[in-house]
Amino acid sequence: MKPTVARVVALYRYPVKGLSPERQSSLDILPSGRVAGDRVLAFRFGNVEEPDAAWSPKASMLCLMNTPGLAGIAVRFDAHQGRVSVARAGRTLAEEALDDLGRRRLTELLAEVALGLPDNPLADHPERLPLRLVGDGATPRYHDSEAGEVTLHSRESIQALAGALHCEVDEVRFRSNIAVEGVDPWAELAWVGRRVRIGQVIFDVTRSKGRCLATHANPATGVRDLPILTTLTHAFDRAQPTFAVAMRPLGQGGRIAVGDEVEILDV
Repeated sequence: MKPTVARVVALYRYPVKGLSPERQSSLDILPSGRVAGDRVLAFRFGNVEEPDAAWSPKASMLCLMNTPGLAGIAVRFDAHQGRVSVARAGRTLAEEALDDLGRRRLTELLAEVALGLPDNPLADHPERLPLRLVGDGATPRYHDSEAGEVTLHSRESIQALAGALHCEVDEVRFRSNIAVEGVDPWAELAWVGRRVRIGQVIFDVTRSKGRCLATHANPATGVRDLPILTTLTHAFDRAQPTFAVAMRPLGQGGRIAVGDEVEILDV
């Protein structure tokens, strides 16, 4: 039997690309290599010519990388009802179905919200309007890479980063699907090129994750308040600001849950 190296302590998915997380007790890992219900919708710039069902990079979408203040907006997607709600400071601004009218109302609202924020990609680029709410609400496709990998970090790495910054760091800044505990800081980076089992799902750990300015945004306020990128490179002597790892499941995927053991299979 392979040794247990860690346990899953939190699971997340992000139904709308770049917006609010949903904390889950379990996640279904699809054979495609993605998490069910993860990044199934996105607010894409109107001048992007890709079909709505096609992947495109996050630079072509409204997201925390280009609009950090969106962290103050709570966007929820009810997949069973096919409805999206938008709230700020506990007040619901809209709740709409994913039909043509609902999509138009939601994109108009998000454009209005974004234009009211000091940092946004729309004010100087009117050609990006109107936004388009793309995605069918069921197919995970709007990830950072077209491969759409599952992402994992350890809370020990979060604590190491917090120590370098001399403050608390919310793990939601990194928008991982899986958080684990029970390893040395940065141990997960050494798993690249190896196989791990989480619950009943076996993953190939394919690469470390390069980070972007989205990590600078406070998940509660939207203010860019921590120099995450330079801290990752300078404090930890790295050529690139990497944090967390990307993984792809082998076989048919399956369900993982909080409390599942994490095992390294090729030691």
